[in-house]
Amino acid sequence: MQRMEKHIQTMAGHWLKLLVCSLMMMNTQVRGAYVEFTFLESAVSKGAVCLNGSPPAYSYVKGYGEGVSNWVVFLEGGGWCHSKRDCQARAKGYFGSTLTRGNQTFFSGLLDEDKLYNPDFYNWNKVYIVYCDGSSFMSDIEEIDPETNVTYRGARIFNAVMEDLLAKGMKDAKNAVLAGTSAGGLATILHCDYFRGLIPNASRVKCISDSGFFIHAKNLLGAEKREDYYANVVATHRLAKFLPASCTSKTNSSLCLFPENLVGDIQTPLFILESAFDSYQVEHNYMIPAFGNTSEWNECNTNLTRCTSTQIQLIKDFRVAFIETLQKLDNCSSRGMFVHSCYLHGHITVKRGWSCSSVVGNNVLENKTIGKAIGDWYFDRSSFQHIDTTNAVPRNCTGTLTSEELQKKCIHQLD
Repeated sequence: MQRMEKHIQTMAGHWLKLLVCSLMMMNTQVRGAYVEFTFLESAVSKGAVCLNGSPPAYSYVKGYGEGVSNWVVFLEGGGWCHSKRDCQARAKGYFGSTLTRGNQTFFSGLLDEDKLYNPDFYNWNKVYIVYCDGSSFMSDIEEIDPETNVTYRGARIFNAVMEDLLAKGMKDAKNAVLAGTSAGGLATILHCDYFRGLIPNASRVKCISDSGFFIHAKNLLGAEKREDYYANVVATHRLAKFLPASCTSKTNSSLCLFPENLVGDIQTPLFILESAFDSYQVEHNYMIPAFGNTSEWNECNTNLTRCTSTQIQLIKDFRVAFIETLQKLDNCSSRGMFVHSCYLHGHITVKRGWSCSSVVGNNVLENKTIGKAIGDWYFDRSSFQHIDTTNAVPRNCTGTLTSEELQKKCIHQLD
């Protein structure tokens, strides 16, 4: 009889948990949430403007409960412009202006407000900084280009937004994260120690670079073109004097946009989240520089099943170079690393790439998802430095689960 009563209590607890989770889902936007921009008009007088002169912008959700004094600041990605004409064209579009992209952005993944999908950071203050300078928030040229009317002020944008956030309460943060994806991931690496210095009294400040570890791969085809491209970014935005002296004192400044030459000198704990088959790097930093922008490569990059055996081998060669680059880094105990084998670029603001174990192809290492691995690393529950060295072939991990199936996966993990 006692055994039966215990079984009934266990089942009741299970169904209560399901009910609570169901109610939580009904009262939250399980697909994420759109958050309106804050246009920082006050920054214009400081010269902190986008390529086209428009004011910087960010989206902000206020923290609550135990997260009221904790902050996540996310830097949007979107590549770079590498010449006057390229930046002029960019200034008219999505990544060169805050006036061409509506007035809101989408919060999910690391920025999700749903505890089910984001248990470690759901109730923190969360900020999404719009990317509109084409320099990973690094440029600071006083004069406006007289030929193109383009303004290069990415560093001023970063500083102006930080000043506004500090006034909103970030100066009293107990815990803080600076994160970014792609060009924002590179910006995270470049600004990591500076961000830490803004809140010296915080108990814990760490950085997360998502798909921002762009490799030099000097022994792979296209190395000279990769060097030339980043040299042009440095020259166009006059970044040489703003890049870390720990790098520029040892090598050409154009090589100081390659994180392999930077991360060894970063003092703040840094998490490197990557795919060994980073789809952006494979296409734009490897295939196109080495072989040209051909329809055959575009088809392969879009759908791995259309790749020839030769193309697959070249992609595998990139993986070897990528892993070798990471393995040459100094052994830093505070550094986290999650390097999988899915053919992807960008993870942490996508629910399917962040939450539970539901991504088709499983973005899981050591039986941990990205969100779990980063959460454990951030809160010092356990270290995490793992590279998938077993899967030598790129995997399609785009996923086909519905939102309902994703919810069931997450609920199951609460049991």
